[in-house]
Amino acid sequence: MSDQLFRCGTSVGANLREAKYAQSKRDFISKNSIALKEIAETQYWLGLLYETDYLSAAEYESIIADCEELLKLLTAIVRSSKEECN
Repeated sequence: MSDQLFRCGTSVGANLREAKYAQSKRDFISKNSIALKEIAETQYWLGLLYETDYLSAAEYESIIADCEELLKLLTAIVRSSKEECN
């Protein structure tokens, strides 16, 4: 589980870096959308790690709060970018 968490968690940053250098608005939206999905997957794995006592309540709550903030930011970025394309 921790390996999967590492993969999806680091994928967020990689996709955001790619979005920074997107070739088009659609590419930018695509990369940010992928990052958004990876954050959702990260939340899933964090929940499992917490439920199986690999993470303490304090660790889980801190990390999941950061994920929620990123989720909100990326949702807003994707939504507003899509509106600009229409």
